[in-house]
Amino acid sequence: MGPADLQRILKPLSQYNHPDLLIGLKTGDDAAVFRLGDRAIIETVDFFAPVVDDPYSYGAIAAANALSDVYAMGGEPLFALNVAAFPEDLPWEITAEIVRGGAEKMAEAGGLIVGGHTVIDREPKYGLCVTGVADPSVIMTKDMVRPGDALVLTKPLGTGAITTAHKAGRVDAGHLREAVTSMLTLNRTASRLLRSAGVRGCTDVTGFGLLGHASEMAEASGTCLRFNWKEVPLLPGALEYAQAGMLPGGVGRNRAYLLDAGQNTQARVRLADSVPLDIGDLLMDPQTSGGLLAAVPFQQLVGLLTAFAEAGCGCWVIGEAMPGSGVEVV
Repeated sequence: MGPADLQRILKPLSQYNHPDLLIGLKTGDDAAVFRLGDRAIIETVDFFAPVVDDPYSYGAIAAANALSDVYAMGGEPLFALNVAAFPEDLPWEITAEIVRGGAEKMAEAGGLIVGGHTVIDREPKYGLCVTGVADPSVIMTKDMVRPGDALVLTKPLGTGAITTAHKAGRVDAGHLREAVTSMLTLNRTASRLLRSAGVRGCTDVTGFGLLGHASEMAEASGTCLRFNWKEVPLLPGALEYAQAGMLPGGVGRNRAYLLDAGQNTQARVRLADSVPLDIGDLLMDPQTSGGLLAAVPFQQLVGLLTAFAEAGCGCWVIGEAMPGSGVEVV
């Protein structure tokens, strides 16, 4: 669902609150956070239709994607419930592999799958409702970006374009392997390294694309996020498929929402004339199990990049936060 439709649907829920609800719908963050004494519970849910053919990989990718919201908030997962819809005629062996993939990815994250709910549907859908825990004093949120912060990304972009090419039967096997490896990679290490560096401004890059989630951070924090498109990492083959028009429908919805000024004086996202059209599409490409976008205080940047390199974890500096509003790409 596109960001504009989602805002309209969720509007009636914003009236409900609780003194121990630290983060809810009003802030538009990646997960809900509820205080329990000196700890906080993080709750999130995510599920989607298959993006790859292999049922085990599909289940594991869906689990990694759901877990990402907990990591984006600076938490650690405890347990999860399966959320699934399967066709009646889908062989049970395939269903079992999907669930096994999710369970083993959850175990890799240090948590358990303890139950769930299934319904019958014509198209398979699978994901998790994840419960995590965090220290309330070090939760990472979208509103903690400050002018002068460096903007870093922990995974390359392009999973939407590559999986669309896969569905069209036009993907290179090597490109698909790279994308699957990226989607299967947990954001656990990246989250821990960011927390250790004192980072408090963070989100994960998923269905609204890099610029969509950056726009949420800019609005929540009252800053302008400026990106250098030449510094944004792309998965092998992503640009090739974007140039061939193999992009998911979410790109169009994201583009319409982000680039339309509407009644405002300026759009949420402003692209310089020098930004190629295909690059703009990839910056708004819906990501499955994408990386973390974080705002790093400048004095912590060198140490953080060193820590990521030592851990063998990707981290790219792609822009900076500035006074102002919205998102700029130059």
